[in-house]
Amino acid sequence: MAAIWIEGLTKVFEVKMKAVGLGGSVRSLFKPQYQEKSAVSSVSFSVVQGEALAFLGPNGAGKSTTIKMLSGILHPSSGNASVLGLTPWKDRKQLAYRIGCVFGQKSQLWYHLPPSDTFELMSRIYDLPRADYRSRRDSLVERFELGPYLATPVRKLSLGERMRCEIAASLLHRPDVLFLDEPTIGLDVVVKQRIRELIREMNREEGTTVFLTSHDAGDVEQLCRRAIVINHGTVILDGSVSEMKRDYLARKNCPSQIAGSAGGFHHPAGCGCAEAQRDGNAFIGGHIANNDGGSARIHRGQLSHCRRHH
Repeated sequence: MAAIWIEGLTKVFEVKMKAVGLGGSVRSLFKPQYQEKSAVSSVSFSVVQGEALAFLGPNGAGKSTTIKMLSGILHPSSGNASVLGLTPWKDRKQLAYRIGCVFGQKSQLWYHLPPSDTFELMSRIYDLPRADYRSRRDSLVERFELGPYLATPVRKLSLGERMRCEIAASLLHRPDVLFLDEPTIGLDVVVKQRIRELIREMNREEGTTVFLTSHDAGDVEQLCRRAIVINHGTVILDGSVSEMKRDYLARKNCPSQIAGSAGGFHHPAGCGCAEAQRDGNAFIGGHIANNDGGSARIHRGQLSHCRRHH
């Protein structure tokens, strides 16, 4: 069964144009001119229940706009969509009880209140029975290790602590679909890994459908088996993460960390290092750095032929 179904989804914004200077401001006030900007253009795909999907693309590709249409925040210009059998922009109130959203740069926690107060408020918004709420809250607090932070105002929490509270709040009402828009942005490696483990656990144990956008390859590799790539509002790739790695990431750039000059190495003819040494340049970390601060890249294959003298 498809948890998310999209066909020909399109969103076009009208952007107000203004000429430079005071005259341009006055003209735009009385005779405004608009330019159409297509954020999402005829996107079609489906996501089965319990699947973890990575929705990828550069900044401005249309990822967040798509999530906002699927969660009912925005109305599309054209096209059709269904989330859990509901039309998001028509059945937004009913859908809100069955989905969760986490926007990495927008908080749903009350800034001056502790997370426990936000959890209590969320339980009232979603009409959760008191016994179910307490049981679910205690389970999430234990899983996400939130005990030490429950009574601390959100403004005093670190980014990693706040993001764990954000995700826990979005899972409080047991959503069937979880939209995650860059949930690990700005976090350190340890906190990122912990959040990934928690999301993977919820997907595996509760069958929560995960719709993830991220610029972090670790999020995609560890959480998702399928990825859709969007660019300029159009889907350009839809396949498994393993296929994407095999077909499009066949090369890896592995910069070396070598200190010292080129004189300590044996350099075969044509490798570039010896020539740089003769010119009075230094070879450091896979680059030739010359005296005036410029540098030229040396291919990893060339470096492998250069051996240090013993």
